[in-house]
Amino acid sequence: MADNPLQNVSFPSNGGTAHGYLALPESGSGPGVVVIQEWWGLTSHIADVTNRLAAEGFVALAPDLYGGTTTHDSDEAGKLMQELPVQQAATDLAGAVDFLLEHEAVVGDTVGAVGFCMGGGFVLVLAAQQGDKIGAAVPFYGVLGEDYPSFTKLSAPLLGHFGEQDQMADPDAVKALADRIEAESGRRPDFRIYPAGHAFFNDENHMGTYDPTQAAIAWDATLGFLRANLATTD
Repeated sequence: MADNPLQNVSFPSNGGTAHGYLALPESGSGPGVVVIQEWWGLTSHIADVTNRLAAEGFVALAPDLYGGTTTHDSDEAGKLMQELPVQQAATDLAGAVDFLLEHEAVVGDTVGAVGFCMGGGFVLVLAAQQGDKIGAAVPFYGVLGEDYPSFTKLSAPLLGHFGEQDQMADPDAVKALADRIEAESGRRPDFRIYPAGHAFFNDENHMGTYDPTQAAIAWDATLGFLRANLATTD
């Protein structure tokens, strides 16, 4: 696979090396947040979200789950997502969590996770698998190509953003997922439904569903949620 020019950091992952895009806050330190890509790959949009989090005081890391490949073609994106083993992605993401927790700029003993579409699904996988290492989890219209693992280890508070016109994660499916998470973890996620479609946060608007008003509401809620649940000092 091709190198992605957005890659600017590498970190150990299950005996190998993973790559990603790291953005630091102007202050030089802050809570860590893993940013998980959509099915398009580590695109300029995901780098922009990472930069936006850094501008708000977070140490943000977007792992490159496709190893350098990006696309703006939905058929190719779907193929890339289907060919990405969930376990391999989870391993890379676990490496990203440990990298942040050990990074000198990161304060606190937990990190946050924010993800979109496929990445939203992986936020839930990460929170389920990493337990008390995750202090706040925010899936945007999460989609996973297979069933979720058990949520019995999940301890992080969850804030989710979903579109009511989203056929990939419709409100009934979102409610069923919330019910399952609560039944298995004892935690009721705060899953919010917006008058919007899938990918309403993505201002590159590949699917024609970008909604700046709803995106701003979801973003403000996300920042408040991360600040409330992640340490701001050591």
